[in-house]
Amino acid sequence: MSKNKMQVEIEKKVNKKIAPLFSKYNIDFSGLESTMKWKPIVLIIGNYSSGKSTLINEIIGKDVQRTGQAPTDDAFTVLTSEGSKQPKEVPGSTLVNDDRLPFVKFKKYGKRFISHFCLKNVDTPNLEDLAIIDSPGMLDATTEKDRGYDYFESLGEFAKMADRIVLMFDPHKAGTIKETYTAIRNTLPEKSGEDRIVFVMSRIDECDNLSDLVRSYGTLCWNMSQMTGRKDIPHIFLTYSSQITDPSQVGDSWPQEREQLIEKIQEAPDFRINHILEDIDRQVNELKIVSEAMTEFTKRGRRLFRKICKISLGVALFLLCFGDVITNSVISLPREPLFTALRNGTFTPVNLIVPLTLFIITLVVGMIIFNTISFKLLLKRTLDNTRDLITLDSEYRNNLWLSMKDKVRELLLTCKASNLWQGHSGNLSKIQHFLDYDLKEFYNSLNR
Repeated sequence: MSKNKMQVEIEKKVNKKIAPLFSKYNIDFSGLESTMKWKPIVLIIGNYSSGKSTLINEIIGKDVQRTGQAPTDDAFTVLTSEGSKQPKEVPGSTLVNDDRLPFVKFKKYGKRFISHFCLKNVDTPNLEDLAIIDSPGMLDATTEKDRGYDYFESLGEFAKMADRIVLMFDPHKAGTIKETYTAIRNTLPEKSGEDRIVFVMSRIDECDNLSDLVRSYGTLCWNMSQMTGRKDIPHIFLTYSSQITDPSQVGDSWPQEREQLIEKIQEAPDFRINHILEDIDRQVNELKIVSEAMTEFTKRGRRLFRKICKISLGVALFLLCFGDVITNSVISLPREPLFTALRNGTFTPVNLIVPLTLFIITLVVGMIIFNTISFKLLLKRTLDNTRDLITLDSEYRNNLWLSMKDKVRELLLTCKASNLWQGHSGNLSKIQHFLDYDLKEFYNSLNR
């Protein structure tokens, strides 16, 4: 099976088997839906002078993006080849309303974002099976108010979709930009895997000498250790554009990893299916842990219900047999208790009125107690310790729980006693079957 056919098949099966379960638990499916659509994506991010546009022009083979020392573009720009019959440029308002594209969910970021979002249709074979997203240059002191939209939320959504993320620095601002810090520390780890991120120090030819480069590189490594919280620093590509650099300014000993970097970026399509399956695996396991928690809660609720029913039924049976004796001795009603009438041979249907009334009232009171007292106490105890609903026997499951515990709490807060008979265990079985059989079959097909 070709990768394109496999991508279509994956989308069909997920939409048929898993999408309805996301809806049942009110979990956003748009991220996973976007992941399965369209082409492989490379996201380019960095501060405004890090050489993003120059690198993109080299990959494309055409001067499409403006370059310069000052900020040249304040928009998220999708560059791809959509065919000569398609418009050369598509505005954001069209992109967020086209169900064929993975950008519909970006509509929620509002008009200001949409006005800073577009697609450029570039006639080049380099982009027939690839889309590159150029991002606004990161700045040092901006807020949502300054940009007019939530930059990091939108950046995170693009990062979630991307098969490769290129994070670029330049020697003059080696990781000191405030927005860069936030992106590395918070946004990218939450939205993407580390294996998808490529770190680049560009424009190294602007260093005065090798000693100056070493100082800039060391500064970047130090800043990255502070941003990532890790001592082991990932590989950082050292590169410059040989197309715009005077060869006499650099010697043979000057490091240059431009070709390796471009090859790394061009590998993105090869990992598309892997990344789709990884995202499905992660998000379906998140769905599973929510379903597990709700299954356990409903099991506890049904056990409590059965306990209340047994107690209520026991009391009701006792009152059916002896309740009219008690009422007769207290208020002389009925005149002749049921068992006395049976013994004396004077039984009539009237003798059943008080015992049956007490029987029914007891069962009704039991249900009222369950709904208004017992269930609410169970819900309160559960909300006080939602972690107790599931077994966290690995770091992986613990991370899943941390990402979904708020969703479980949200579902519990809206739960009623009548919800205890929803088919959570059946949902859990469907999710587990998808993970054990359907998803494994796709992985096996990929490795054949």
